[in-house]
Amino acid sequence: MFNFLNPPTYKPEQTGVAADAKYKSLRWQVFMGIFIGYAGFYIVRKNFSMAMPFLTDPAGPYGFDKGELSIVLSLNAVAYALSKFLMGSVSDRSNARVFLPLGLVLAGLSMMFMAVPVELFGASTTSIVIMAVLNFLVGWFNGMGWPPCGRVMTHWFSIKERGTMMSIWNCAHNVGGALVGPMAVYGAMWFGSWFYGADTAKYFLIGTYIFPAAVALFIALIAYILIRDTPQSCGLSSIEKWRNDYPKNYSAKQEEVLSAKDIFFKYVLNNKMLWFIAIANAFVYMVRYGCLDWAPTFLKESQGYDIKQAGWAYFAYEFAAIPGTLVCGWLSDKVFHGRRALPTIIFMALVALFIFMYWQFSDNYMIVTMSLIAIGFFIYGPVMLIGVQALDLAPKNAAGTAAGLTGFFGYFFGTAILANVVIGYVAESSFGWDGTFILLLAACVLSIIFMAFTYKEEQYLVEKRK
Repeated sequence: MFNFLNPPTYKPEQTGVAADAKYKSLRWQVFMGIFIGYAGFYIVRKNFSMAMPFLTDPAGPYGFDKGELSIVLSLNAVAYALSKFLMGSVSDRSNARVFLPLGLVLAGLSMMFMAVPVELFGASTTSIVIMAVLNFLVGWFNGMGWPPCGRVMTHWFSIKERGTMMSIWNCAHNVGGALVGPMAVYGAMWFGSWFYGADTAKYFLIGTYIFPAAVALFIALIAYILIRDTPQSCGLSSIEKWRNDYPKNYSAKQEEVLSAKDIFFKYVLNNKMLWFIAIANAFVYMVRYGCLDWAPTFLKESQGYDIKQAGWAYFAYEFAAIPGTLVCGWLSDKVFHGRRALPTIIFMALVALFIFMYWQFSDNYMIVTMSLIAIGFFIYGPVMLIGVQALDLAPKNAAGTAAGLTGFFGYFFGTAILANVVIGYVAESSFGWDGTFILLLAACVLSIIFMAFTYKEEQYLVEKRK
């Protein structure tokens, strides 16, 4: 490991009123740091999708082939899935204050250089290869965002408040993702002429690549200023001691930095509860992206909806995620006392109900829109809670790797294979769209089954209250 990534040493523990006030202040400071920092990752993650219509436009200056660009696009998701798992292990042994901004800077620089091969080589194989490498790097460095945030969350917030705080923090990706569109428009308007003069057909390169990347670099600086690695590195006690809120099997050893071997083989790979939620996460992500990515195509091909109608339905799905995530996180802490399995099961059962309505009443635009709003509201809570549960089920010095395992299953198996490839082929087969809805309902059932295996493991949280 590079020395500059090493976690800071613990300082002598402070006590008293001043230490208590310092703890309260720093908790909000580091939370703002990981919220702003994680939003920054989403500013430089899916920008290639925004640029694709301009790159493939036959009337534009480039005219790339859609099939070739699809390869470039897919590498981002594959890299992200691998990185979230593997870099999670590095994050567990690194200073979150350095690790997160470093990943954001590298993701920003990789995105910034996406404009270079297009300009130098035009619509050529060389451009495709270079863009593929760069978009792979964008996905890989984006995988450095979640693990340090999980590390910070486990060290600064205890198990019975983590669901609420994670639900608020999870909205950062909605904030960052929502900014990509306006940045593409206004970045091109404000700065396009600086680079291309009157050649407006190339302004999109500034709006989709260079301007968001520059903003991400600035956000990385803000994140570095705000984030602190652990309370102990600031001269404070552990969060469990400060709040008198100890998880099951807690020990002082969880405050130590572990070797990669111990993290993988002792606390993650042999933890059957993590495997249960990882498999459940694959099916949750299959539903999440199976509904989201295919909604415009299904509504247009099957029901003849125009792009405006499909677009508003898509927007409603995404927008509903914010209140749904907040409600689910609050319920898991305040109503279910820190348990994650039960609210996840309830929410996935409701998702199944509204998928059925979406399928059976797809010719009714009002019911379709309301169903998509409901699916968006209920699906993002389980997406968030499974990440929280991964942090709960593993020692906090292995939190990044644990969350990375569930993330890998979600993005690689759930999204890339099941939601994108399997659903796409089934929709094209003789089973058609009916077959895809049956698969989505089956995924809901399987996610509930695998989450149910973890229910008993969390019952100690209720017993502690007696």
